Amino acid sequence: MFQDLLVVCTGNICRSPVGAALLDQALPGHRVASAGLGALVGHPADATAARLAEADGLNLSAHRARQIDAEMVRQADLILVMSEGQRMAIAERFPFATGKTMRFGRWLPGVAGDGDDIPDPYRRNEEVFVRVHRQLTEAARLWQARLTSPSG
Repeated sequence: MFQDLLVVCTGNICRSPVGAALLDQALPGHRVASAGLGALVGHPADATAARLAEADGLNLSAHRARQIDAEMVRQADLILVMSEGQRMAIAERFPFATGKTMRFGRWLPGVAGDGDDIPDPYRRNEEVFVRVHRQLTEAARLWQARLTSPSG
């Protein structure tokens, strides 16, 4: 049973805080946290990401970016990253976590049928943030279905 979820991106200010908030809302009773591989430690969520999240009823005002560490990785039952490159980075830094690290977009329709990476919108225009927010929302919905199904 996956109770402790860790959502990871690069800076922990755009994708992972929104992804974590979406999963936290969708999965009551689960513990959901976020962190970054190269976190902008102490920074709040990106203003555009936070505004789009707020429109969906999420509040990121208390979020502060955190750097991923071994204790967070050990505690997590499932680690969700935004790209295959991040999955490989986790495997390199924390080899014991390889089997519990998957892409947040794992269940999205992808080119090879094995999901899709969710691109980093940092310092991009609003259109990119909107597209990424939609991907995160759909991916969170698909994870909710997997994690709450009797066979999940």
